Amino acid sequence: MSGRPLDGIRIIDSTYVFAMPYACGIMTDLGAEVYKIEGIQHPDRSAAAGSPDNNDGQDPWNKGAAFNQLNRGKRSLTLDLSREEGRQAFKELVKITDVVIENYTPRVMRRWELDYPNLRKIKPDIIMVSNTGYGHGEGAYAQYPGQATTMEGTHGHCWITGYNNDAPSKAGASYVDFLACWAGLFAIASALRYRNRTGKGQWIDLGMYQSGCYFTSEYIMDYIANGNQGGRIGNRHPWRAPQGCYPCKPSDEREAWCTLSVGDDDEWRALCQVMGMPEMATDPRFSTLVGRRRNHDALDGVILQWSKTLDKYDMMERLQGAGVPAGAVFDSKDCNVSPHYWARGFLEKVTWAPERGMGSRVLMGRPWKMSKAPLRITEGTHTLGQDNHHVLLDLLDYGNDRFSQLEQAQVIGEKPLTGSRTRGPYVPPNPGARPPGNRAGRLDAYMDPDYKKLLGI
Repeated sequence: MSGRPLDGIRIIDSTYVFAMPYACGIMTDLGAEVYKIEGIQHPDRSAAAGSPDNNDGQDPWNKGAAFNQLNRGKRSLTLDLSREEGRQAFKELVKITDVVIENYTPRVMRRWELDYPNLRKIKPDIIMVSNTGYGHGEGAYAQYPGQATTMEGTHGHCWITGYNNDAPSKAGASYVDFLACWAGLFAIASALRYRNRTGKGQWIDLGMYQSGCYFTSEYIMDYIANGNQGGRIGNRHPWRAPQGCYPCKPSDEREAWCTLSVGDDDEWRALCQVMGMPEMATDPRFSTLVGRRRNHDALDGVILQWSKTLDKYDMMERLQGAGVPAGAVFDSKDCNVSPHYWARGFLEKVTWAPERGMGSRVLMGRPWKMSKAPLRITEGTHTLGQDNHHVLLDLLDYGNDRFSQLEQAQVIGEKPLTGSRTRGPYVPPNPGARPPGNRAGRLDAYMDPDYKKLLGI
């Protein structure tokens, strides 16, 4: 595919878990040549997140569903960066690279002399992204390791998420990972434009907690202007009413829900018509916004009695047709079979080589489309260390003897190590346990026997 925005850009992806691996996966869709670097001593642990058909095979480290989603299109190079030989290969690759991305705690890259001041000596126009929990510098939290699931607390999101008179709550698995991913993509695009204009690279210091704070900005401004500390209001809204998530008629033995939000009196009257209760529009308790907010509990009870008689899609379509904002609550199955998602090109089918044992799978694409550059996922993931030969022999001209020395010293490899320096067959962390992709059979209960037919794979 030609004419993609990042054609000709080479990226080193030395990151783990979610935020920047996902950003780099999206950049392969955009045309970038991305090299994912992992150590066989500590491969990316996001690989342990479910395997196709609950079958881990002989190489579960290559099968993880989340890993294959995030790392599509990348080439795989293994390097032990704690060893001088690994760092030397990394530096030589930097010489022919445009962007380096890492997500270690601040002290790590400095200790290895792979931080921005040192990489600039190797390639003056290098662009570097350091994705940390709390940023670099002298801040009190700068040396803390960060994880999105805990940062929701420190960027204030938990304080405003949850139900009234209940404990603070998280938004989901890793809300701020997505925010950091999108912020990183914007920053990298801006840095590439800056380099094109000036010939200079730069360092992007991305503190994930700041991305989270940014998305609670109205609460921060409310405190600055009015002294209000915000709080938890569940599914309700500070001024829209009614607003909530209401139970619907179960479908396929699955619970069902639909959300709605009424913003003005016209939408309120429309809701009453759809429910078949036009007289409620003039009920003194509900005829004004102030009244609807004051009597929200009673209103919820009326809506619930109506909603539980309907299919969630039926409820959504009736309300949307009447001009009332509404949305059925999708689970993972709903998302994957949604005709709208497929029509938008948000879901894509990717086929791996037969020897991978992956078959065809559905992956999540990008949240936007480009009219002048049709984009798609170019290929699935490569296996761990699959591109060691290409990088070290073809790109860096190491020679067979030097390559063999690195392999024997376990600086590179194609299987994770069990133990510090002892190479052997991969075994699960606990003897007798299932491999990590489906440890303890945690995915067995969720297997839909018809899922391949439903997805057309």
